[in-house]
Amino acid sequence: MSNKVIHAIYNDDDILMDAVKQTRAAHHHIEEIYTPFPVHGLDKAMGLAPTRLAICSFLYGVVGLAFATWMMNFIMIQDWPQDIGGKPSFSYIDNMPAFVPIMFELTVFFAAHLMVITFYMRSKLWPFKVAENPDVRTTDDHFLMEVGIHGNEDELISFFTGTGAVEVKVVDKH
Repeated sequence: MSNKVIHAIYNDDDILMDAVKQTRAAHHHIEEIYTPFPVHGLDKAMGLAPTRLAICSFLYGVVGLAFATWMMNFIMIQDWPQDIGGKPSFSYIDNMPAFVPIMFELTVFFAAHLMVITFYMRSKLWPFKVAENPDVRTTDDHFLMEVGIHGNEDELISFFTGTGAVEVKVVDKH
């Protein structure tokens, strides 16, 4: 089943921001906005919830810290304790200052790498994914707002023309 959407194309980010605010005030559902560069405040104007990726990053860092602690305790204390420079490895706490750099590095390593994987999975970006950009001009200098049509096609066309769109077209989205 294909459904129709309106593609309203703008050539200025300030006009786009005003159009987003007018569209939300008119209670139309904005499905997606394609921009050639990040537009400050667009997420708030669209009414998007704040991201929770920072929470994931913290949890991934905790996992990295726990893994580093477990790994160093197992390798240096339990499995193969060594007397290095007259400092015997009888307990983890006694040797903790030497392990701090490794703990820090594994915390950062786990947080960074797992965040990249989480971002790509959440954004549905994976290798060999076909681009979903509906208009090639949005990679250069135009902005595109995609709004679903629910039986009010003519009204939406005139509405978006009034918001300053340079081009408004109806497209079947698959």
